[in-house]
Amino acid sequence: MAKRDYYEVLGVNRDADEDTLKKAYRRMAMKHHPDRNPDNPKAEDAFKEAKEAYEMLSDPNKRSAYDQYGHAGVDSSMGGGGGAGMGGFADAFGDIFGEIFGGGGGGRGRNGVYRGADLRYNLEISLEEAARGTDTQIRIPTQAKCEVCDGSGAKPGTKPVGCPTCDGHGQVRMQQGFFSIQQTCPRCHGTGKVVPTPCTNCNGAGFVKQQKTLSVKIPAGVDDGDRIRLSGEGEAGANGGPPGDLYVVMHLKPHPIFKRDGTDLHCDMPVSIATAALGGEIEIPTLDGHAQIRIPAETQTGKVFRLRGKGIKQVRGTGFGDLMCHVYVETPVNLTARQRELLEEFEAIAKEDPSRHNPQAKGWLDKVRDFFGGS
Repeated sequence: MAKRDYYEVLGVNRDADEDTLKKAYRRMAMKHHPDRNPDNPKAEDAFKEAKEAYEMLSDPNKRSAYDQYGHAGVDSSMGGGGGAGMGGFADAFGDIFGEIFGGGGGGRGRNGVYRGADLRYNLEISLEEAARGTDTQIRIPTQAKCEVCDGSGAKPGTKPVGCPTCDGHGQVRMQQGFFSIQQTCPRCHGTGKVVPTPCTNCNGAGFVKQQKTLSVKIPAGVDDGDRIRLSGEGEAGANGGPPGDLYVVMHLKPHPIFKRDGTDLHCDMPVSIATAALGGEIEIPTLDGHAQIRIPAETQTGKVFRLRGKGIKQVRGTGFGDLMCHVYVETPVNLTARQRELLEEFEAIAKEDPSRHNPQAKGWLDKVRDFFGGS
C-alpha cells in the first residue's frame, strides 16, 4: 500500500513550523501509543507512521528533499516498510527524552534489511485518454544502489564498522525513574554499523538519486482516483531488501463539454426557443464523433435525451455507459427591432389563452394565489 503524505499523517499544513510539527507529533504519539491502546492492533502502525513522519519533517534537509520529490527524494532508510521504533514515546513526553534520543532514523531490524517504500505518482489525463486508453511515459526521481560502494556507503577499500553508540546492537536504552525506554540508535538508525569513511559518490548513503523513464499502459475506462501498480518500481530496499512498488494515480482533467459519472457522460444541450417549440434536429458531439438528436415539438428545459452506448467503457468489462443530454431552452439576446416586435405580438396572442400555451406557468400562478389565500 502506498505511503501516506507525511503532512497528512500529522494533520498539519505544508508550511507548519517546527513547534507546530512537534505539538502535532506529541498529540499523535499520546493517542496511538500501543501501551495506551492494548486492544487496538492498528495503534502501533499509526504510532510508527507518525514517528516516521515527524523524524522526516523535523530535519530541514530531509524536509526540503521530501517537499521537492516526495518519498522518492528522501533517505530510503526512512522508507523501508518497517516504520519507526518505539522510542517515539519519549518524544511525546518532553524535551529531556528528546535530547537524549534525538531525531534518529526510522526503525530497522537488527540486520537493517527492509523492503523499499511504495511511491505515488499523480498522472493527469484527458477524458478522451481515459475513455479510449493510452500508452504514456513518465519520468520519476528514484534512488538506486550506488555502484561505486555497492550500496555499503563506505569508500572503496574500507567497510562499515560496529556502531560505538549502541555497541552494534542497533538499539539504545534509557532508564528514567520507572520508565525504561528502548530507542532505535540515532547514530546508526538500527543497523548496528556506521561508516567512518563515506563513499564520495553517494556521501555514505549507499544510494544515488536518478531519473528514470517508465512506460505506463492506461486501460480504457479508468476513472479519477484509479491506481495502476508498477511492481518493483518504488524505492530501493535497504541493505539488499526488495524494492517497493510505484502506484500511478489517475487524475482526469476537466472537460469543456462532458461531465463524467461512472461510465455515463452528461452534457448540457442549449436549444433555441423556436426549435424547442416547433421541434427539429440538432447536432451534438460524442466521444466517437457527431450525432443527431430529434427534438420533438414543445420540448421543455430539463428534458434528458439518452444516447445508449455513447458513454465510457467499463474498465473491467465490455459494456459501455450512456450519454445523457440535458436540454435547456436558451433565451435569445441582442434582439433586433423586428425580433422584438414579433415576440411582443406572440406574447399578446399567448396571453389570450395562457392555460393552453403556458400550462406550467398557469398552474404555478394558481398555486401562488392559493398560498396567499386565494386573493
